[in-house]
Amino acid sequence: MTTARISGTVWAALGIVYLVWGSTYLGIRIAVETMPPFLSAGARFVVAGLLLAALLAWRHGPGVLRVTRPQLASAAVVGVLLLVGGNGLVVLAETTVPSGLAALLIAVVPAWVVVLRTAFGERPGPAAYAGVVFGLAGLALLSLPGLSGDVRIGGVLTVVAATLMWSVGSFSSSRIPMPRNPFTASAYEMLAGGVGCALVGLGRGEQRGLDLAEVSARSWTALAYLVVFGSLVAFTAYAWLLQTAPISLVATYAYVNPVVAVLLGWLVLDERLTWPIAVGGAVVVAGVWLIVRAERRPAPPEPPAPAAALAPAADGGAAPRDPGAEAPPATAVGGPGTDRR
Repeated sequence: MTTARISGTVWAALGIVYLVWGSTYLGIRIAVETMPPFLSAGARFVVAGLLLAALLAWRHGPGVLRVTRPQLASAAVVGVLLLVGGNGLVVLAETTVPSGLAALLIAVVPAWVVVLRTAFGERPGPAAYAGVVFGLAGLALLSLPGLSGDVRIGGVLTVVAATLMWSVGSFSSSRIPMPRNPFTASAYEMLAGGVGCALVGLGRGEQRGLDLAEVSARSWTALAYLVVFGSLVAFTAYAWLLQTAPISLVATYAYVNPVVAVLLGWLVLDERLTWPIAVGGAVVVAGVWLIVRAERRPAPPEPPAPAAALAPAADGGAAPRDPGAEAPPATAVGGPGTDRR
């Protein structure tokens, strides 16, 4: 499909992915203002998983949810890695880290995936390696607010840990027996990840002193937004785009979403845009652009891992990969913030 033949519907769907997944970091930040991080993430993913499973059964019949035991186990493992280790840690970090900074830190996920692919014998190419260098340099710059005390360094390190967990989950999903239907895989991932988040929340004692009457309407609205728009509407638009639009166009969300997140954090929450965040973010986005550009090229004689390994975005979210960003098809580039699930 050439650019000249791209329909208005495609651009509308891409706009939904840009805006909604870019705004999930803001949604997470608002939700955790009065909600415990892991329990709220658990509720979000369990509800989204049940809704997605119900929609699948309604549209295609209960048979669409049938999977083998190895496929179910794989989906559960990936769900825990992506949604507990990835998205859950992002939700926890956003209790102290600005949403825009979290989104930019998460954007380095494609670089970690390239490192993992190299460790397993693949050769992504010079452009991808250059992207890794840019990504890690940007990560160092983005860590400066934590080192200077402007932002808690623990929160910054938590987001970095989330990117590693999300990268491992994304990378693993292309190498273990997953359900063939990406929507079915996402439903099981969300359920497993949601239960995992809830258990972690209970283990941390987040239920102690929790009074639902004290949760603000603003936080409830943010949670509902994350479930309906982040996990269902945007994910459906993304999955449709993978079937309809050029992957080179769809993959642009990997470097558009962080920019959207930074702008929304600045406009809505008055988050400061300091020079380390601006410069570091630009360097990370440049690195992601190089990696995505490398993935667009024709595959070498030995087929590379799915581009989806590049990222959950979220969120994050199985499906396309990007830690609030919940579970897209395994051919995406993203991070734990994006709501692919």
